[in-house]
Amino acid sequence: MKTVTATELRANIYQLLDEVVRSGLPIEVKRGDHRLRIVPIEKPDKLKNLVYRPDIIRGDPEELVTLSWEEEVSLDLP
Repeated sequence: MKTVTATELRANIYQLLDEVVRSGLPIEVKRGDHRLRIVPIEKPDKLKNLVYRPDIIRGDPEELVTLSWEEEVSLDLP
């Protein structure tokens, strides 16, 4: 968890709030002997951050369903 001072919060409040919204991770603010947290109420949709990569599978994706590793891996355990 990221910790900032009240002075850093004041100087960068919009960037820090955007970071909390984007990442979903709380930020701790240190004010003297006290600590406060800025946390999002709604959980962020982590799948929204995925990057679309249409060419990641080379070949026919249907072949992945019947993929067999028995000949490649020895599963004889002691």
